[in-house]
Amino acid sequence: MEQLSLIFCKERDIAMLTTSQVQPLFKQRIFDVISHNLPGVLLCLALTGVAYFCQQIEGFLCGKIWLEMLNLALIAGVVVRAARKPDHLWQPGIRTCSKTLLNIGIVLLGASFSIDAAFSAGPWLLVGVMALVAFSLIFTSCIGRMMGLPMPQTLLVACGNSICGNSAIMAAAPTIHAKDEDIGATIAFTAAGGLVLVVGLPLVAPFLPLDSRTGGALAGLTVYAVPQVTAAASAFGPSATHIGMLVKLMRVLMLGPVCIVLSILHARLNRGQVQHAHRAPQMVPWYIVGFIIMMIARSMNVIPHELIMPLSLTANFLTILAMAALGLCIDIRSVFRAGRPLLLTEGFSLLGLICASMLLLKVMF
Repeated sequence: MEQLSLIFCKERDIAMLTTSQVQPLFKQRIFDVISHNLPGVLLCLALTGVAYFCQQIEGFLCGKIWLEMLNLALIAGVVVRAARKPDHLWQPGIRTCSKTLLNIGIVLLGASFSIDAAFSAGPWLLVGVMALVAFSLIFTSCIGRMMGLPMPQTLLVACGNSICGNSAIMAAAPTIHAKDEDIGATIAFTAAGGLVLVVGLPLVAPFLPLDSRTGGALAGLTVYAVPQVTAAASAFGPSATHIGMLVKLMRVLMLGPVCIVLSILHARLNRGQVQHAHRAPQMVPWYIVGFIIMMIARSMNVIPHELIMPLSLTANFLTILAMAALGLCIDIRSVFRAGRPLLLTEGFSLLGLICASMLLLKVMF
């Protein structure tokens, strides 16, 4: 009996000792994580501030915002990396911004979109948009292969032009294990292509046989960024903006399904997991699942209306941080080496998207 009491007392002392040690160890762990990541995160925050300042100057001088903070943050990061590559002190925080915080931002982005809004214009328009996105993905993949562009980068171009530009590229990149250099170069070229569209559409609008409705739909089908859709659609009349934004929303809704398909295909083709294809949920990135859940929650009015704007702003801020971090990972010389194939793939991809969009509008309207 005494031996049992002695054993019990020893076990109790060990348990008490373990409990007393847990809290300090936990605090120390948190401190280590923060101190480990803080320099890189602060650097990305500083570049985000530079991007904001440059955007304000751009708006003041040009009267419009042609390059968004996302692109300006990327450029700022590339410039810093070209001047001096950040050493090991900065790398943990840079990785945190470009991976973890970006994934959280993608999840929060789902709260900005409602499935109900996409169906408000009728199911056939949604079907047409889905068909267009599928065509653009396949067409761009074929063009990229013909031009000798690596398949991961080709898929990034396809996702960027077909769905929603930077957000689609950043969301799709981890599912196909794309390199940082490929991501940055694709974002840069896709942004340039989007800029050509948003400037060119208003210039050619008077010469196109399109009314306000079809003109707005064309902007929504071809221009990838939401503010740029508004700018491009406004050339066709005030009512064109609404239909343009609606069509744009339908394209964004394809982000989750496309990333899931890419994730499954990549697992099958590159990791020899054909025999495990039925376990699709294990191949789908958690942030894509979170994006879809948030989108469904928004559609079911589970998310309070007062939280939608803060969630959207937070998602945008985290994405900008990630863009700054991505710029710090890009070797600009590698980007220039990939210039010609990427430029041709981007150009032909946009041309195919415009032609297919015009054909779709002719059939549906």
